Amino acid sequence: MKRNRLSARKRISADASELGRLATCLAESGGKLEDAFWEKQLAELVDKLLHDGAEDDLNASLDRLFDSHAAAHDCLADLIESRAECCVLSHQGQEFDILLFNVPLLAWSRFSIPAGTIPKSTLQTLKVHLAAHVFSAGAQLALADYLYSPDQLPRSFVDTWQLMRDLGSAALCNSALKLDLSVLPETNQFLSDTRYLIGAIAVPRGMPLFRWNESDRCTRETALKEWVKQGGPCLEPLLTGCAFQPLLADAYHAACRTADMASRPYSLHASVAFLQTTLGKSAEALRAIVGGFHDKRLEEYRIGFGPRDDDAVFHGVVWPLLGAEDETTDVVGEIEALLREAGLKEVLVHSQQFPFEFCDDCGAPLYPNLEGETVHAEMPEQNNAPSQTLH
Repeated sequence: MKRNRLSARKRISADASELGRLATCLAESGGKLEDAFWEKQLAELVDKLLHDGAEDDLNASLDRLFDSHAAAHDCLADLIESRAECCVLSHQGQEFDILLFNVPLLAWSRFSIPAGTIPKSTLQTLKVHLAAHVFSAGAQLALADYLYSPDQLPRSFVDTWQLMRDLGSAALCNSALKLDLSVLPETNQFLSDTRYLIGAIAVPRGMPLFRWNESDRCTRETALKEWVKQGGPCLEPLLTGCAFQPLLADAYHAACRTADMASRPYSLHASVAFLQTTLGKSAEALRAIVGGFHDKRLEEYRIGFGPRDDDAVFHGVVWPLLGAEDETTDVVGEIEALLREAGLKEVLVHSQQFPFEFCDDCGAPLYPNLEGETVHAEMPEQNNAPSQTLH
């Protein structure tokens, strides 16, 4: 996925330089026909590098363009993402479009949010509901037998590409993909987090991928409503002890971005619900304090939660800036509206710039308090909360 990159001025390979040249030509193209000309050459080179596992070349070119040509950087990032999440495979003499998809699940819990192997019977039921309500009638479907946490998603474009091809082959053969769980990292535990169902579909070349691509006028909204209604109960055993909200399946990188956006307001509502449950206080008895945290620029907002009758900060939420958001975007207004929607009557917004700092001892974010200082978020001693950060 497109991300902020550090400056890199070291020499890069010929392939990385060629990627930059082609991406620049595409960004400066004046029409669709010329776009297609440059896209074809760029896609062929990206495919070659993904096949060769040349992750360093892909990233080196993105790093260089990030500094020198923002439009070309975005063109290249979009195309790499596209080629990493889809391809064409042949099976029994027929060509199929393969798409890696992602189904995000927003969840919160006073306990640990599960991530792990999905039982075979549950996996099959989820496939049935996804096939019926989300994907086109002609789609063949495979799901990974694992509920991923954010820490366990593929870490590179090459890893994503390999997972796409493995799951695409499984979809064509109507078989399950067994993951090597030994290579997956441990899951960090947060009170509010995202889990992901990952799979691939295979459709005959050029045919519809999703229900809303077909001619029966199904919309994304209708598909989501049916998926939540029918698929939601199947997810409950995987998320025991959790409140959760399923999102709509989409192409892998688009679904990740949707989850990133949706998780921010979800974490605010989860935070208020958690504090009400844990402290036995109403939302009106809570206070939220919002501050902008800066490095070289505004990086994120942090929200400290505490009681209205005390300066203590019991809990914290990090609201990272995404996409084109910056100081000129009314993010604070959105945060304040969501907090008031959750029932809070007192929301304080500090105008000062807080330093982008973390605790030296444990690495946890520090949150603004009533006096404009940054402090640890700590629950009262009588409460045994598993974490002080909603992620």
